[in-house]
Amino acid sequence: MSALPSRRSRLLLALGLGCATVAALVSPTAQSSAIAATTSTSTSTAAVEVGAQATTFSDEFNAPAGAPVDGSKWNLETGDNVNNHERQYYTNSTRNAAHDGQGNLVITARRENPGNYNCWYGRCEYTSARLNTSGKFTQTYGTFEARLKMSRGQGMWPAFWMLGNDIGSVGWPQSGEIDVMENVGFEPNTVHGTLHGPGYSGSGGIGAGYSIGSPFADGFHTFRVEWAPDKLVWKVDGVTYQTRTPADLGGRQWVFDHPFFLILNLAVGGYWPGDPDGSTPMPNTLTVDYVRVTNDQPAPPTGTGGPITGLGGKCVDVAGANPANGTPVQLHDCNGTAAQKWTVNADGSIRALGKCLDVTAGSTADGAKLQLYDCNGTGAQKWRVEAARDIVNVAADKCLDIPNGNTANATRLQIWTCNGTTAQKWTVG
Repeated sequence: MSALPSRRSRLLLALGLGCATVAALVSPTAQSSAIAATTSTSTSTAAVEVGAQATTFSDEFNAPAGAPVDGSKWNLETGDNVNNHERQYYTNSTRNAAHDGQGNLVITARRENPGNYNCWYGRCEYTSARLNTSGKFTQTYGTFEARLKMSRGQGMWPAFWMLGNDIGSVGWPQSGEIDVMENVGFEPNTVHGTLHGPGYSGSGGIGAGYSIGSPFADGFHTFRVEWAPDKLVWKVDGVTYQTRTPADLGGRQWVFDHPFFLILNLAVGGYWPGDPDGSTPMPNTLTVDYVRVTNDQPAPPTGTGGPITGLGGKCVDVAGANPANGTPVQLHDCNGTAAQKWTVNADGSIRALGKCLDVTAGSTADGAKLQLYDCNGTGAQKWRVEAARDIVNVAADKCLDIPNGNTANATRLQIWTCNGTTAQKWTVG
């Protein structure tokens, strides 16, 4: 949850947690439990290994109406946030975070102060909720996804994000921060995904925005980060809008190679969104349908392999049973022949008939055609099969694609900028 440059800190800087986004730890009652949580070792930590694929964390929020947050999965933070100059006091009350009985968790911001809470600016004006999984669940790499219906109005600041679990020992931004989704109320049609680390924190974070034609608060939307070694990909409703690698950092340190924990919150006010005004609805809600994390490194198929099927139920096919180097790779009716039996291997290669799926001339350009070629370990033959059913050439950072969605037999396949369309969705095996 990124912050703008002007920051004040009372407690967090002294503790080495000088992130404007480590937020609600500033209250005396919150600091001991929350700081301890960030430094504890989680028995639920999931390591990603090639050949493993599983759901490692899931909350579907199916509890009865009024039920509190599942304490086996989430911590509820308490306190205010001087660093961003937010206006809310985070509580552990079901008035601010509770199930609705319809398969959702509802985080509610209210204009109230039932506990006579004090904030950085005096008597608190608002309450809300912030959840994290520190000490309960952390993971390195995988797919991190939430389906949300956004809050609405000036001064509102909902977010789904992650912090490195070593924040208690190395501080922020050295721990790293991955913002899967942030929205500020004055941009109702836009969400932001951002990385924060040493030398690129706060308003200097590395990120991008994604806009749609209507407010995100009008309905549910799915927000996802696909995280692999040296790469993060952001998606909204299955559409890729941003990819980041160490090359984007200009030589600054990449700190996204260790476990992170999850955070969900609804902030009110702050440097970035500004304060609520008379037009801001209160109470104000962020509705969460689910949060899911998978360890999505695909298991390499064994034996003679199997088909790769795509649009129209057709198969990735080698044009010939005894191919020479350069034989086209195409789309064709599935027929069960060896020319359609592919193995996905731990070295990143995808093989058929003893040769490798290869990008012609090692090109990384949109429209570069695919061929079969002797396996040589080059980037033209390195592929990643993602949980979203994309098959990505790692060197080009582009997807296996059917040109113009043409499903005619003998349509030669290519790589193209990943766009989430059905022409780029594949089922392996």
